[in-house]
Amino acid sequence: MIRLTRLNNRSLVVNSDLITFIENAPDTVITLVTGEKIVVLESAEEVMTRIVDYRRQLRCPRVVIPPAESPVEQPENPVEQPENPEEQENPENPGESEESEEPSEIE
Repeated sequence: MIRLTRLNNRSLVVNSDLITFIENAPDTVITLVTGEKIVVLESAEEVMTRIVDYRRQLRCPRVVIPPAESPVEQPENPVEQPENPEEQENPENPGESEESEEPSEIE
């Protein structure tokens, strides 16, 4: 869609796909596929430039690149600490908790 101006300075938007031809006689007359004629202030060259710009915009939309985020310092090996210190694993025997280190009585 392109924005143009009628002779009375009122703005209008035209579907550029519906334009059959544009003529300068002496005003710019746009003929649509429906047969409707629109007289505008813009020159034929300006109308064509707007059509080309519009179609370029459709084919190559602007790509917005977000700003680079600053790296956040994080520990290399995060270790979760248990809430209850008695439940810490025994480093000698992984999988066993330290409280199971006490000898069990065998009857």
